[in-house]
Amino acid sequence: MSKGLIARQQPRPFRTSRTVFALMLREMSTTYGRNAFGYLWAVLEPAAGILLLAAVFSFALRGPALGTNFALFYASGFLPFMAYLEISQKTSLALRFSRPLMAFPAVSFVHALLARLVLNSLTQLMVTGIVVTAIITFYRIEVTIDFPVFLGGVFLSFVLAFGVGVLNCFLLSRYPLWERAWVILTRPLFFASCIFFLFEAVPEPFRGYLWYNPLVHVVGMFRKGIYPTYEGGYISVAYVLFFSLSSLLLGLILLRRFHRDILNN
Repeated sequence: MSKGLIARQQPRPFRTSRTVFALMLREMSTTYGRNAFGYLWAVLEPAAGILLLAAVFSFALRGPALGTNFALFYASGFLPFMAYLEISQKTSLALRFSRPLMAFPAVSFVHALLARLVLNSLTQLMVTGIVVTAIITFYRIEVTIDFPVFLGGVFLSFVLAFGVGVLNCFLLSRYPLWERAWVILTRPLFFASCIFFLFEAVPEPFRGYLWYNPLVHVVGMFRKGIYPTYEGGYISVAYVLFFSLSSLLLGLILLRRFHRDILNN
């Protein structure tokens, strides 16, 4: 057997990481362009939304439900929600975006999913850090961030987004009508994820129903990291992880079974 044949049969080192990195570079150039303005817009969009919310509610209310600064309060709800929305949406379209490249044996649906997860998670982490730091600096807010809890809230939003995104990746690819149905189903989440109010302020029995929305726990954990005095006794990390990992496992099983049919169609 020739040395060239033996070399071709040996697995390439770091094959998965190289493939994922190449897909990430492709998406960066496609989504954000080849200059810094694409990433600048990724920061300005949530910042503008938070400032608009703060300006509107500051005229109607004397003070936010937590703390003394409207911008920081709404950022603590808006940022994890936007991170979930962006990552889950980008992950759900991974097969559609990378479909032409999956004709190559080196590229699989797992690579496409991981590339979108890593790139968009890093982007949202950067956006969150910049916006929170800018608000604290601009308004000169004295705040002691509990970084383990704060990063735990960020991590939960990423895990939840990836789990829901992977399951939707199958559903959107297999059933085109699901894309429109999902948009309709998720619209109320903006108002039902405790972005504008605290979970404790919701009266029963609606509070009990709201508890089953995993985003409520994610937002609560995020706020608990920014406001150390906030107890957030309702927060269940186990529930969010169970919901996220169940969605992820089901999505991966279905994609493994049907991804070739989806790509061929």
